[in-house]
Amino acid sequence: MTGDMKGLLLDDRWAPVTSELGFLETDAEHAARAFTAWQAGLGGSRGIAVQVQPVAGTLEQALSALLPLTSPEPRRYLFMPTRGAWTGYVDNARGGTDAASAMAVMARTLGCRGLRVVAVPHTLRKTQGGRYGAVMLEVYGPHQTAWINTVRAVSASNDGGRWVFDQCGEPFSFEKVEQYQARRVRDRFTFDMLEEYLHHLGLSPFEEDFYLPEGAPAWLVEKTGPVAPTHEEFTLARARKDF
Repeated sequence: MTGDMKGLLLDDRWAPVTSELGFLETDAEHAARAFTAWQAGLGGSRGIAVQVQPVAGTLEQALSALLPLTSPEPRRYLFMPTRGAWTGYVDNARGGTDAASAMAVMARTLGCRGLRVVAVPHTLRKTQGGRYGAVMLEVYGPHQTAWINTVRAVSASNDGGRWVFDQCGEPFSFEKVEQYQARRVRDRFTFDMLEEYLHHLGLSPFEEDFYLPEGAPAWLVEKTGPVAPTHEEFTLARARKDF
């Protein structure tokens, strides 16, 4: 179910993987290889090896390379070229992609902008499960800011049953700042607003044909070696069973 969000990537079939997306304003292979070097440095003392390889095919075929999903930590990461200046990023964490730390670190490492984009429809029901809704945009830069390297962040999310609105940093000129005063908190930053802001930044991340232009491959980064004692693997269907 997509609730009041129409037009999610691949009709939300790949949630939770695609419920949160990362983006880096650089080349996909360059981003993947820099990320590989970073992860190799972090995991070397644990005996973890990190490899990178191209993945050809459609977007869904590329996403399939992430399977199975894993917990408590991701083991596979996918970097996807786009029709724009940006590279998309997702991982195979059982609970969905966690783009925040990866994009913030890589923005500084690569000297480019990074994004965290979250679009989760609010489908929670008292007796039937579902998800807490969220619409978020975070923009990271290559330099230190008042909050690490976050340039701008704006969000409306359901936090355990209560909608909250947050923002930090200087608004972009294209933002609809008057909407942030809306009486209903969830209306202060909507999915439509998120899409519009992203278009201003040169992205159409919820359109399938935005990714893998002209047969360009995605790049899969995979960690091999020791896993956490609580390591567990999940099919996509199992990860989605409470949706």
